[in-house]
Amino acid sequence: MLNQRMHELGAEPNKIRELFAYGLERKAQIGPENVYDYSIGNPSVPAPPEVLRQFETQLAQDPVKVHEYTPSPGDAQVREAIAQYIRTNFDIPATFGNVYVTSGASSAIAITLAAISNPGDEVIAIAPYFPEYKTWAQAAGCTLVEVPALTPSFQPDIQAIEAAITPKTSAVIINSPNNPVGTVYTRASLEALAEMLQRKEQELGTRIMLISDEPYREIVYGAEVPYVPSLYEDTIVCYSFSKSLSLPGERIGYIYVSDLIPDAADISVAVAGAGRALGYICAPVLLQRVVAECLDVPSDVATYEENRQILTEGLTELGYEFVEPEGAFYLWVRALEPDAVAFSERAKEFELLLVPSDSFGAQGWVRLSYCIAQKTICDSLPAFRALKEAYEA
Repeated sequence: MLNQRMHELGAEPNKIRELFAYGLERKAQIGPENVYDYSIGNPSVPAPPEVLRQFETQLAQDPVKVHEYTPSPGDAQVREAIAQYIRTNFDIPATFGNVYVTSGASSAIAITLAAISNPGDEVIAIAPYFPEYKTWAQAAGCTLVEVPALTPSFQPDIQAIEAAITPKTSAVIINSPNNPVGTVYTRASLEALAEMLQRKEQELGTRIMLISDEPYREIVYGAEVPYVPSLYEDTIVCYSFSKSLSLPGERIGYIYVSDLIPDAADISVAVAGAGRALGYICAPVLLQRVVAECLDVPSDVATYEENRQILTEGLTELGYEFVEPEGAFYLWVRALEPDAVAFSERAKEFELLLVPSDSFGAQGWVRLSYCIAQKTICDSLPAFRALKEAYEA
């Protein structure tokens, strides 16, 4: 009666969500000020005032029209606004027909994988990677192939990716700025990746799509974030406003099938078909119209930058090893023992909620989401000291 795979997914622990749920319970028990919750990327800064004004503006419209259906790919005016934004900011001849509005980047990636892959295909992800890539690839009938990033830079290992490509490879997923490490892929790395993929397409006579997962594009600390469609023709962008506009619970984003792809229109039809098959149609209409008017609203990067500085300076003083983040709002910290899960469990004794790297396809690290209250970061440093001293005792 049950779909066994779906039952397994429902029962399978998600360490990020598990820690988040534990944190909610623990905060209710001892008070939120006593729990140092670095588990989930839930922005602590409020949505920009322009967003609130747009909510008010939209809600003041005809009460029937505000909540009406749009076409499955989204409101045509919203899609055109996004296409215009891409044309203006990235010098790509974007058209609204290649924009599909989604309920965040999660549905965008799930739709994209279903649209461009067939059962039995392989999808490459650069480890460490966002854990749900594997779930979405498997749901599309694909195998996720993990290729470790170069260390200590955590840039893509082009030679290793090339070695992992087979005639079954349908896509490579990249995420820059990166969750969980905070690395921003350099233009040189992306150009090398593009050149290699073009060569492999010609060599194998197959199509290898590059899926650029970009929810953190605007959250950078001085680094350049090249626009991937400008570098590689066969690119599909999956974007979310969850982080840029601090709207994680509203679930709104989009897919952009690059107009530089020769058969972009056909791929967009497949995207629409995948959205239909998966039930991801007509993304929340109020949110569609709100974000369409806020495409140029800047992210509150300064708050995250201050948090990053306080946390990295504090952990440096305590002797922790970590990767200096260039973007997003995560810190990739070396665990104080080889078993990251055991380290995460021990950290809980000090009310520190740190996500073990095993969830991301890597060993020996933990991820800290520093998009939290600055006071929480400051108050947590004595706990980090006590944790380190416990290992040194």
